[in-house]
Amino acid sequence: MPIISPHSDNPLVDGRQSDRAMTVRRGVQRLFSDLRLSMVPELPLASGRRADLVALGGAGEIWIVEIKSSVEDFRADHKWPDYRQHCDRLFFATHAGVPADLFPQDCGLIIADEWSGHLLREAPEHRLAAATRKAMLLRFARAAADRLLLAELAAG
Repeated sequence: MPIISPHSDNPLVDGRQSDRAMTVRRGVQRLFSDLRLSMVPELPLASGRRADLVALGGAGEIWIVEIKSSVEDFRADHKWPDYRQHCDRLFFATHAGVPADLFPQDCGLIIADEWSGHLLREAPEHRLAAATRKAMLLRFARAAADRLLLAELAAG
């Protein structure tokens, strides 16, 4: 009799994201890769929240992307302002089927599909304090290293 595991074989997918949200995330990741940003998806934050995607630039700048897959998804979420305390720039990302004017003007906006993303609106910069930046960089580095180890172990 085969052994069935309730856990995914892929340690980088935790099953909490809809297919549409994952499609948007892939497009944003491709855009950010082109911009030479490093990324960690689903990063737990010190506040207890979990950011959909955290990106790190070459100069240490930290961007957070909150992915919204529908109008209802955006309207049901009241936690997104908390992400500002963990980043230099805050973005929303969605797909072309969600009206762009739904999203706050004081956040960046990315429209994405599974192949790419388009930076529709830049996010205003609000620089992190040095201690918060250091804590976020450590959180980012540890999560990236831990996930790399899990991926290598899963690959056999």
